[in-house]
Amino acid sequence: MPDDPMPDDLTPDTATGDALARARTAIAEHGRMVADFPAPGIDFKDLTPVLADPDGLSAIVTALTHGCGSVDLVAGIDARGFLLGGAVARELGVGTLAVRKGGKLPPPVYSIDYDLEYGSARLEIPASGIDITGSRVLLVDDVLATGGTVVAAAELLRRAGAEVIGVAVIMEIAALGGRARIADGFADVPVHAVTSD
Repeated sequence: MPDDPMPDDLTPDTATGDALARARTAIAEHGRMVADFPAPGIDFKDLTPVLADPDGLSAIVTALTHGCGSVDLVAGIDARGFLLGGAVARELGVGTLAVRKGGKLPPPVYSIDYDLEYGSARLEIPASGIDITGSRVLLVDDVLATGGTVVAAAELLRRAGAEVIGVAVIMEIAALGGRARIADGFADVPVHAVTSD
């Protein structure tokens, strides 16, 4: 698995640089390739064993904070982003917000509908009880593929008054063009992937 080149605007520091190396090793050692999932012809990289390993999880959480700068809140995308978002927020000493799939939150909610390669979906965040206006938010998920869900989540946060200051994922599937799709809608938002497949 090739290493992900770091964007020019992310400056490595010793702690997160070391964590990047440890996280990439953990992914190589514990990641599991599953053929023909979720459909024939697709090879799925299962990160579950990596996150179940205490050293792998610790390294990944720290690596996800690499170069993120000043953050007020971490938003994790439903569902695996929840696992990561809370841990990254704890690492940074900030709160966390769950970006949920439609219908999972009580009203009122901010919501956004978006298209996927196989249909459509909805994301939601609370519209009361949490004021994120002006908050600097790091958006976290496990995998960046086509970028549709990340772009929708970033737009949802922007509509709620937050500023998305970065996207951090464990793995980027570079061939699917997610980074370019994010750049189309959020040109100033850096994307950090621990590794690329």
